[in-house]
Amino acid sequence: MAAYARATRGLQQLLVLSALGLLATGAPQPPNIVLMLMDDMGWGDLGVYGEPSRETPNLDRMAVEGMLFPNFYSANPLCSPSRAALLTGRLPIRNGFYTSNGHARNAYTPQEIMGGIPNSEHLLPKLLKKAGYTNKIVGKWHLGHRPQFHPLKHGFDEWFGSPNCHFGPYDNKVKPNIPVYRDWEMVGRFYEEFPINLNTGEANLTQLYLQEALDFIRTQHTKKSPFFLYWAIDATHAPVYASRPFLGTSHRGRYGDAVREIDDSVGKILSLLQNLGISKNTFVFFTSDNGAALISAPKEGGSNGPFLCGKQTTFEGGMREPAIAWWPGHIAAGQVSHQLGSIMDLFTTSLSLAGLKPPSDRIIDGLDLLPTMLQGHMMDRPIFYYRGNTLMAVTLGQYKAHFWTWTNSWEEFGQGIDFCPGQNVSGVTTHTQEEHTELPLIFHLGSDPGERFPLSFASSEYQDALSRIIQVVQQHQKSLVPGQPQLNVCNQAVMVSGQSMYAGVCLCLATVTHLPDAGLIQF
Repeated sequence: MAAYARATRGLQQLLVLSALGLLATGAPQPPNIVLMLMDDMGWGDLGVYGEPSRETPNLDRMAVEGMLFPNFYSANPLCSPSRAALLTGRLPIRNGFYTSNGHARNAYTPQEIMGGIPNSEHLLPKLLKKAGYTNKIVGKWHLGHRPQFHPLKHGFDEWFGSPNCHFGPYDNKVKPNIPVYRDWEMVGRFYEEFPINLNTGEANLTQLYLQEALDFIRTQHTKKSPFFLYWAIDATHAPVYASRPFLGTSHRGRYGDAVREIDDSVGKILSLLQNLGISKNTFVFFTSDNGAALISAPKEGGSNGPFLCGKQTTFEGGMREPAIAWWPGHIAAGQVSHQLGSIMDLFTTSLSLAGLKPPSDRIIDGLDLLPTMLQGHMMDRPIFYYRGNTLMAVTLGQYKAHFWTWTNSWEEFGQGIDFCPGQNVSGVTTHTQEEHTELPLIFHLGSDPGERFPLSFASSEYQDALSRIIQVVQQHQKSLVPGQPQLNVCNQAVMVSGQSMYAGVCLCLATVTHLPDAGLIQF
């Protein structure tokens, strides 16, 4: 795989530079970049992916005018590590957005965790500044809430949004409501200055996020400077919300209302780009951070289409995402690419758009998708599915091998937490961690996208797929240097309240100095 990538990298860069006109004398400024990252939106939530209500006309039109990726993946089945992967182009096991104190435990950044994106990581906005970009994040950051992790310390010039999810309301005694920022200033808190009505689902946040995007685009257009807009809105994360004009308008309940408002907002953003005459110089990509949270279904959870389970799991429903690329005049309309894509590819592709090379001092997992989008090239590459520091599964071509299967514990399941409602597959959707490293469960995703019928261990098809996947895994593990884990959780029972609690969490993180085994698989 590495040899293939090295051999083709030079050709791809020449193709891309030629296609962009950057080889010519007096080349125009690089294109604007708009990355739209949804929160817990499922593969099956858009009409273009088969959602029967057909309530996403703008996103469906975006796909008709651009390129649809039916085989596009997150880097993790949870919000926070996925976002770290997008902005670094690296797997969470490399950039530190994982936990090592619980085997295969997912990890995110609640208020109690003191970790965040390390200074050693090169984030996309900071790199884009080298090419003259002005960068803005709208919505959820989720890469740490302490001052050293602030978005404006990592390359963004502007921010309107929050460091964490809109959970709450809290009592403001033991735990305050989560803040909302404009740049460095806290301008309010969820459920206070930015109300969310849990009874009706009414909140005006998506409209605020839309206006921030529109104003930023207009301002940067006036300044004639290239811009990067990271539009990371969260209306489809439970508790889902929508503004009053959209409440009650969907056949899919409150979740559908949120999707309809998002679709309307996407339409307004694309229309503005066209009206300003800059659509041909603006690359737009729409996707989600992980699969739909089926635990919140049916009222507040989305659809993962034909795929098994959802958010929190490394089955297809947890990590296969809707994905649309739009760039009029460059990406031919009505295209469907079966290239295996990853959210990490947005990092490398964005750098390529800016005429920049990815950092050479570290392994970058994202690929440059421009040759695929512009020339129709297909690249052979694996998809790695991690939970915590454990490699759970690998997809190569049409074949997916599970080395561990697990949804959640029997204890959680007994409490009504179900990441796979109505989708039990015996021996696959397990509530105990099941190891398959000796004989991985292998599925052919082309004929069995729901991961219900593993190949026979004795078949030649199984043996051939296993031999190729083993080589990929061994090569991956040979070069793997895990980052310092940022998301370990301490035992709250041994900690005291107040400032000393936070010191205890920091101590917990600081004392984890050894590198984890990263779920190494022995063959």
